[in-house]
Amino acid sequence: MKSSREKEKENDRCISSHMQTLHRRLLHALNLGTRHFDEKTNRWNWQCANIEVQKNVLRSIGAFLDSLSGDARAARHAIVKESVADSILGALLWILQCKSEALLSMASNVAVKLVSSIPNSLLQLHMLDLVYCLSSLLSSHQVEVATPCAIALNLVISNLSATSEKAVMEALNETETSIRIVRNINFFAEDAKKIEYFKEMTLLLSAILWRWPPSRFSVGNDVILMKGLANIHTRTESSIKIALLKLYTSLALCDSVARKLIEDGEGFPQMVVQAMGKSNPHAVQIEGFRLAQCLLRSQENCLEVVGLCGEALVDAIICGMKETGLSSKKIGNNHGSLSVEACQLALITRWAGDHHINFWKQGIDRILLNLLIENIQDQLSEPVLSLEKQISMAKEGLKANYHLGLRSYLWDILGWLTIHCGENLNPYTHGSELCINLLITCACLSFVDTLEKWCRICQKDIDDHFQSEPVSRAVLMMIHSPCNTISSYARFLLLDALEVKGLSCLKSLIHTLDYTSSLESYGSFDKLQLVINLIGLTCLSSLPEYQSCIIESKGIKAIVLLVKRCLSNDIHVERRNFTPHLHTTFQERSCCCMDKEDWEGSNVLLFYSLLGLSEILRQCDLLQDNSQQYSREVTNIRAQLVSKLHEICSGNSFSPGVRWYVLYILTYFGFYGFPNELAKRIGKSLNKEEYSDMRLVVANGVSVSVHGVILAVRCPSLLPPQLLPSMKNSEKVTDKFVRETMREVQLSSHVDYEALVLLLEYVYLGCLHAGEETVKKLKILAKRCKLQHLLQMLYRQRPKWGTPFPSFNLTPSLGSAGSCFSDVILEAKSNKLVGWTCNICSDTVPHMHVHKVILQSGCDYLQGLFRSGMRESHSQVIKVDISWEALIKLVQWFYSDELPNPPSGCLWDNMDDEEKLFNLQPYVELCWLAEFWILENIQEACWDVIMSCLDSSSQLPIKIIKMAYNHSLWKLVDVAANLMAPSYHQLQNSGELEEFDDALVHLIYSASIQLNQEGKNCFR
Repeated sequence: MKSSREKEKENDRCISSHMQTLHRRLLHALNLGTRHFDEKTNRWNWQCANIEVQKNVLRSIGAFLDSLSGDARAARHAIVKESVADSILGALLWILQCKSEALLSMASNVAVKLVSSIPNSLLQLHMLDLVYCLSSLLSSHQVEVATPCAIALNLVISNLSATSEKAVMEALNETETSIRIVRNINFFAEDAKKIEYFKEMTLLLSAILWRWPPSRFSVGNDVILMKGLANIHTRTESSIKIALLKLYTSLALCDSVARKLIEDGEGFPQMVVQAMGKSNPHAVQIEGFRLAQCLLRSQENCLEVVGLCGEALVDAIICGMKETGLSSKKIGNNHGSLSVEACQLALITRWAGDHHINFWKQGIDRILLNLLIENIQDQLSEPVLSLEKQISMAKEGLKANYHLGLRSYLWDILGWLTIHCGENLNPYTHGSELCINLLITCACLSFVDTLEKWCRICQKDIDDHFQSEPVSRAVLMMIHSPCNTISSYARFLLLDALEVKGLSCLKSLIHTLDYTSSLESYGSFDKLQLVINLIGLTCLSSLPEYQSCIIESKGIKAIVLLVKRCLSNDIHVERRNFTPHLHTTFQERSCCCMDKEDWEGSNVLLFYSLLGLSEILRQCDLLQDNSQQYSREVTNIRAQLVSKLHEICSGNSFSPGVRWYVLYILTYFGFYGFPNELAKRIGKSLNKEEYSDMRLVVANGVSVSVHGVILAVRCPSLLPPQLLPSMKNSEKVTDKFVRETMREVQLSSHVDYEALVLLLEYVYLGCLHAGEETVKKLKILAKRCKLQHLLQMLYRQRPKWGTPFPSFNLTPSLGSAGSCFSDVILEAKSNKLVGWTCNICSDTVPHMHVHKVILQSGCDYLQGLFRSGMRESHSQVIKVDISWEALIKLVQWFYSDELPNPPSGCLWDNMDDEEKLFNLQPYVELCWLAEFWILENIQEACWDVIMSCLDSSSQLPIKIIKMAYNHSLWKLVDVAANLMAPSYHQLQNSGELEEFDDALVHLIYSASIQLNQEGKNCFR
């Protein structure tokens, strides 16, 4: 250890004699000024009104800072620390604040030297003063002043620590810095002198928006700015392109702005794709890729851009992935960054779409193989290679650890590409069969190596553990690929790779899985080990050779335990916890991006457990070699798990993938379909004569009463052709149908009554329970009725990765599909809307043609009304004392069991108070109606919406409390009064409470008194 004396001597050697001379001159120049004690800041500040002295000080500071340039050790010397804190920064701030036009340019350039030479930690004491000062000078009419101020401010922001970021950004917001910069850019005129000005202003705005989300929406919706930026797209200078791309990236962190940029037409996406092109310098390409990643964070955005310029987008990604240096094992800085960004963007393969075809056409198989194995193309001179040769090449290539940093990306990309193949996309028709087979070989060999490492309980020293999950997942996806060629070859290769150690590895794997699944607590390593072993068991269960071993070793028991623990929230494992390559700064910095949960869900352990259980059940069902033991295992699962699985698929709290595999598992217990809450309500009308308008008659004369509106949406094939939306001739059919109270439809003699009853269970309840013999009959009827989702369940087809979960949604019946079955009208408050018309009738009062069978299923009040026999029960029109906007939301809930949400995120935050009130008012009205009509679910949903929005504006509670008071919503009145309590005296003095009822004013006053009392109690 060095003594403090030795450290001082070493530090002294860091300071050259020239630097010491410059420091003495600086002190001499500063001594020509005076020191003034500022009582507000409790600091001594330098000041001097003499311009010549100021000029001398600036020259001395500049010379001293120049001597520090590039010498990090010297910049941290004691005399530098003392000079910056006590003298340099104080003098510079004084001179800048004087705003002498003769010195401003010189002073602002010195500011650039200061913040680029001195660490931010040494500037901390005067940081906010410097920020205020520099931001005020951004509006200077002198380009020579504003430009260096922008540079200096950008340097300050770019080097901010996490602790100081909030204070600095709030200061910039307070001084409306982003508004000033936007104004500067809008007034920019393209000439040689000002192009640097434009670049620096753009870079500064980008840096601010990156760290300050509230400004993104307003800047992104500045029409003049966005038009001006679009006009700059044609500039060829790399520095201008980089500045533009950085700004767009910061703006696109707001999902609302990103959507707007994409929807404005082909021009913007094409500009982004061009920026990624190989004709640009690497720095421009990298910014292009980062912008594209930011824009394509959601499936919706991705598919829209793919539709506009998918081929060019994929071409740019492929070219970027190629740029890695042809022979180096280590990726260089420029090439490495570019290839990483390209691979990151290539993860858009996680969504199915036309871009997959483009990837295969562009030779993604060769690119991936080139990145896995060095100089592989030189070894592929022969069109056909033996399996032994392929395995040898793969082993040698993987051992070389070529582009190791890209491996996780490559496995993920390969997995997504194979899982999204299908009947319409066979990669072998586009890619090289040899390359694809080699990729599968590499993945399977790496996976087996991973399993051998992770199947041991005490194995804690795995170096490449970050690659373990991606390669395991890739093999899992290959095995489950819809492309039979890929799936069968992956199983074949896996079986071959496991030939020697397969059984011992499987037994160790199940033993480890059984042990780790019963642990009381889990570290990150334990969770990753669980995931790897679970994927391993799932993959091996797809191989018939290992099926009996899995059953005998109680592999099912371990998986069932994991499922139960996941459902009890004992274990929660997110994939991002052990896949660092998926972490991006865009996720941390983005705002108002309503990221949809991954198809697999946030708890991948639950998903993999269900997938593994489904695979074991499938293989056992196919083989039936151990039928007695299999039956015993299934009986145990039924007792422990089936009721819990029913709960999963009935609600919306689980991801589509989890719900799909739950339903797939339930088919092995005789349950088929997609149950949900709306279906439970509608199902109560099954086999009821009430409100039915149709009778289905089978060959033996037995009939079933049904409701035309339900069939029109859920199973239109059972309707007579003349009632189908595509066939009917509007008014004639409607009039004829309304006149008939009950219509009989004679079904084909081939229709089995038992199958029909089960089919109607599915139509009304969303699900059914049936034995194997009945299912055979039902398959025929379901096929004729074109019920594809039901057929998928009946035939026990594996869920296709990424497929949306089917919804039980009756809203199509509000259109042409159900108009002729409407038997009642809901009419909103009598306020005519400009331009409003009805597609069915000529009434101008806003209304909706609806159906009693659907309304009464969700509302006991309406059910009682329709059955009462009173005059209202026979009326064709029910007047509802709510606005048209509220009525739309009410009917949406009746027909879909979902209440539409108001705008959120930046869209909501940037609305004025009137817009917010307009959007929130329908929920207040529905809250009142729900109390009257006894709609607890709607009331709870509306309450949640109101509570989430009410405190977003100080004026909103003032507007809402009146409405709540008039509707006797006393709970809401109390909440609004408590929000108004802190500003009671201000509201009273401004006269805003004069229009309130005395009782309401008293409520607000009482809330204010209570708030004051609570405040006093806190300080006692």
